[in-house]
Amino acid sequence: MSVRRIDPKPPLHPLAIDAGSDDFLRGDPLDGKRYYSREFMQREWDDMWTKVWHIAGRVTQLREAGDYIVHDFMHESVIVVMHEDGSLRAFYNVCGHRGQRLAWGDGHQPSFTCPYHGWVWGTDGELRQVPDPDDFPQGNPCGKVRLVELPVDTWAGFIWYSMDPGAPTLAEFLHPWPELYRNHATEDMVRVVWLQVDLETNWKFAPDNFSESYHVRTAHPQVPAVIDQDHYNCRNEVYPSGHNRIMQLVRPSLRDRIPDGQPHPFDAQLRQWNIDPDRYPDYETKVEQGWRDLAEAKVRLGPSQGHPHYAQLTEQDFLYSPHDQLFPNVSVDIRPDAVSLFRTEPHPTDPQRCTFDLWCLSVPVVGADTVRTIAGRRPLTEAAFEHRVFDQGRGLPELAGTVIFQDMQLAEGQQRGQRSRGYQEPYLAGQETRVRAWHETLNDYLEGRR
Repeated sequence: MSVRRIDPKPPLHPLAIDAGSDDFLRGDPLDGKRYYSREFMQREWDDMWTKVWHIAGRVTQLREAGDYIVHDFMHESVIVVMHEDGSLRAFYNVCGHRGQRLAWGDGHQPSFTCPYHGWVWGTDGELRQVPDPDDFPQGNPCGKVRLVELPVDTWAGFIWYSMDPGAPTLAEFLHPWPELYRNHATEDMVRVVWLQVDLETNWKFAPDNFSESYHVRTAHPQVPAVIDQDHYNCRNEVYPSGHNRIMQLVRPSLRDRIPDGQPHPFDAQLRQWNIDPDRYPDYETKVEQGWRDLAEAKVRLGPSQGHPHYAQLTEQDFLYSPHDQLFPNVSVDIRPDAVSLFRTEPHPTDPQRCTFDLWCLSVPVVGADTVRTIAGRRPLTEAAFEHRVFDQGRGLPELAGTVIFQDMQLAEGQQRGQRSRGYQEPYLAGQETRVRAWHETLNDYLEGRR
């Protein structure tokens, strides 16, 4: 059979810089101190963390008036609550009287009562009631004092907020990501994994790791059988916003072969969509033509096979596997059937520690009660929150051998090396250009250029 030979690289987005070359970079040095210095940590707080947008949780966590979530970030805490009119409001988790914390975890209540002096705050931030309102020389504080409010918005089923009252809108901050994934059913997905892990590493380990795929063949040898990691077939993109992504092909690598006689996962995928893998005369044809045939079959047959959302997607959504790094600390894989979100947040006081969040979300499939995720097969129901300590892998035994476990295994060793006097300026491959671009965006924030 003939093969429709095409350039396998996806088209470059008009706003993107092709990071196949590092000509657009300044070449800022990547010194080790940025991974362990308390002074550098403070600069990040002062000039970057208080300027960007953060994810507080999922929209599905707030279903009726009075539902709220609490997001603790370093020494700050933020409440996001659904108001009586259905709008979302975000406030610092601080009573406007003398600074007592109002809430310690997610919940539901029609108002927030300070446990110290009994001041009652509405879900709109207004002070509703105080004990002894006639005992204030400056007059009754009700109607005069409000909780300090923050910008809040939603995208992709996630709730975002910023600590900067003058921040760009969320749409401006994320541009063009809402456009890139506008046809994906992210709002309808179920969070089937909700995991937070304590790691002995600086939070920047994850953005560094997820801004390159050069490590995959060494750290994740199981991946090339299902995703083409060959750098000459990938598209590396950097955006003016500081976000970046890699676009890889949803097909096996042609230079990583499973030994003859072993079942190939790509054959199973083809058969699932009524494509006979033996119809192709050789392995190369099966990969190159089967890749296209599989995407066409999913668009054509998906709605009738329990995937009604496929009707909103195109073949390109099935041809490429994007991995997105949203500056500064959110990495996300947005696929037709699932979203995997990774987020690191710094420890409040120790720059050599962080938390690693893993959220796996899936589109409900007609007739299915379980779903396969990067963290193993899970029930297709909303997951409860789990907190673990990695402890060199001992805290996550059920994830051993998975890609995300393999990444976390590298974290402590990377941190120790970056603290060493033997640390040298990185000698980066072209595939790692996005790493230096990410750090130059961070430097732009720290130097006041953002």
